[in-house]
Amino acid sequence: MSDLTIRPAERGDLPAVVAMLADDPLGALRESPDDLTPYAAAFDRLDGDPHQHVVVAERAGKVVGTLQLTIIPGLSRRGMTRSIIEGVRIHAEERGSGLGTQLIEWAVAESRLQGCGLVQLTSDVTRTDAHRFYERLGFEPSHLGFKLSL
Repeated sequence: MSDLTIRPAERGDLPAVVAMLADDPLGALRESPDDLTPYAAAFDRLDGDPHQHVVVAERAGKVVGTLQLTIIPGLSRRGMTRSIIEGVRIHAEERGSGLGTQLIEWAVAESRLQGCGLVQLTSDVTRTDAHRFYERLGFEPSHLGFKLSL
C-alpha cells in the first residue's frame, strides 16, 4: 500500500469524512452529511487544538479513511499522558484491505511520539467485527464504558 498517504485532515476533506462517518448502521442514525455546518465548526475547534489530530488516509487523491487522535495529559498512573482514538472509518471500497490496520498503527506510533504511555479507544457494543479487529491489534477489552447524553 505504498500509494497511501496519512495526513492531517483539511477543511476540504469534510464531505468525504462525514460521508464515511454516516456510512454504517449507527452513523446513518446520528450523522447528517447534507448539512456540513456543525462539522465545519467542530473541525475549526479541533484544528486549533494541538492535542487533536484528525487525519485522513488518501489514495490516488481520494480520501479513503479517517480517525481522530486526542492526546490527554493526566494525573492518574503517575501523571501518564494517554491518547484516545475516535471516529475510525474506512471507505466501503477499502474495507478488508488492511487500511484500518495502517491507520491504527499510525495512531499508536503518533501516540508514542507524543509521549503517551497508553492508547485507549471505545467501540459500540454492537460492533463485534470491530472488537475482533482491535483485539487482533493488541487492544484488550479492559473496561466497561458509560455515556450520558446531554
